[in-house]
Amino acid sequence: MIKMWILYHVAIAYLILNVTHAEIINKNVERTLDLTSQLAKTTYKISVEDTAGKALKDYVFVVKEPNLSFISVKDGFSNKVKYEEKKGLANDQTEFKLTFASVSPQQNLVIETVSTKNILPHPAEIKQNDKQLVKFVGGLYLYSKYSTNTQKTNVMLSSSNILSHTQAKPYSVSSNKLAFGPYENIAPLSEDELVIHYENQSPFLTVNSLDRSIEVSHWGNIAVKESIEMTHTGAKLKGSFSRYDFQKDGRSGQSAVKSYKTYLPASASGVYYRDTNGNISTSNMHFMRDFVDLELRPRFPLFGGWKTQYTLGYNVPSYEYLFSSGNNYVLKMHLIDHIHDNMSIEKAVVTVILPEGSANIELITPYSIKRHQNDLIYTYLDTVGRPVITFSKQNLVENHISEFTLKYTFSKVSLLQEPLLVIGFIYMIFIFTIVLLRLDFSITYHSHKE
Repeated sequence: MIKMWILYHVAIAYLILNVTHAEIINKNVERTLDLTSQLAKTTYKISVEDTAGKALKDYVFVVKEPNLSFISVKDGFSNKVKYEEKKGLANDQTEFKLTFASVSPQQNLVIETVSTKNILPHPAEIKQNDKQLVKFVGGLYLYSKYSTNTQKTNVMLSSSNILSHTQAKPYSVSSNKLAFGPYENIAPLSEDELVIHYENQSPFLTVNSLDRSIEVSHWGNIAVKESIEMTHTGAKLKGSFSRYDFQKDGRSGQSAVKSYKTYLPASASGVYYRDTNGNISTSNMHFMRDFVDLELRPRFPLFGGWKTQYTLGYNVPSYEYLFSSGNNYVLKMHLIDHIHDNMSIEKAVVTVILPEGSANIELITPYSIKRHQNDLIYTYLDTVGRPVITFSKQNLVENHISEFTLKYTFSKVSLLQEPLLVIGFIYMIFIFTIVLLRLDFSITYHSHKE
C-alpha cells in the first residue's frame, strides 16, 4: 500500500513538471528571411505566453543553422534582452537562454540573426556569360522547444527569377517575394525543409583575412593600416576569361565584382590604396558629411574563385578618439570598419600599438574576442619598446561594427623623451664635429718659428 502511494505521488509530480514545461507557448511567430545578398538575414517577431498566467522569467531560443555570425534580442519596447549562449550542441544547434527584465505572463520578442555561407552557388561553376544561380536550404518553421499556435514566413529574394522552391501550402509568390503560411498548431521541435533555388547576382565577396593595425601617437595622430585578402566566393568561372566579351557585352560577367565602396571616418586623411604591384590609382574618394566614401576598383574584375590582396591606410586626428584625464587615457575606436556592403569576414586580427611608457592596460570589447599575448615593438627613438595589444575574432559581418575601449596610463613627462633624445643626439654631433675639427691628422712635420 505504501509503495503504491509513493508511485502515485511520483507520477503526479512528473505530470506537474511536464505540464509546467508545456505551459509556455509561441502564440504567434512572424519570420522574415532576407536572401538578397550573400548573407542570410532573419528577423523573428515572437509572441510568447504562459497559458497558466505565471510570470515569464526566461525563454529558450534555438538557432539551428550553421555559421551563425550575429544575434540581437530585444523585447516589445526595443530594450535589449540579456541572454546566455550555449554552443557545442548537435546538428549545428545553438541555444540562447533569454532572461526578461519585466515580469509578465506575456512577452514580445524581436530577434535578428545573420549567418554566412548558407547561400551557396548552384551550379558551383558557370561560364562568363552565364547568370549566377544560388540555393538556400533552411527550416520552414521556427525550430523551437515550445509549441506554436500560428506562424508565417516571408522571404525576400534578389531576383524574380525563381527556378524552384518548397511548395508547402498555403504559399504565394509575388515577383521576388515568397510567403509561406500561416501554419497552425506546430508541434515542438518540428523540422521541415525550406529550399529555394533562384538567381542572385549580388557580390559574393568574402574577406579571408583582415589585419587591422592602429598606431596611437600622443602628438596628435592615429595611423590606421588594413591588410586585406579577399576572394569572390560565388560561382567559379568555368573556362577562360575573355576581356573582349567582358567589355563588349554588358551582360557578360554580371556576377563579377568590378568595384565596391569602403567607408572611412569623416576626418580620414593621407589615404593610400596599394597592392603587391604598387599604388592603385583607379580609386575614387568622396567626402560626405559623416564619412568618406572610398570607391575601390581592383586591377582586374573579380570572378568566382578569383582573389585579390591589398593594403589600405589613412590617418585620423587623435583628439576624436583619444581622451585623457591626468595620466589616465581612454581610446575608443571601431573594432572593424565597413569594407563593402553585406561583407563577410572569416578572420580579423586587430593590433593596437600604444606609445612607449604606457602601462596598466585594460581592454573592453562589445562582444567576445580572442585575446593574444601582449608584445613590444621597437621603432625610431624607442628605448624600452611600445606595448602591442592584439586580439582576433572570426566570422564577422557588418553588424559587428562597434567600438572597443582601451584604457591605459601614461606619464606626460614621458612626452619629453623623444625631444630630449633628438636634442641629445644633435648635441653629440656638434661635440664630435668640434673635436674632429681640432684634431690634426696630417703626417708631415710643421716647424714653428719662435
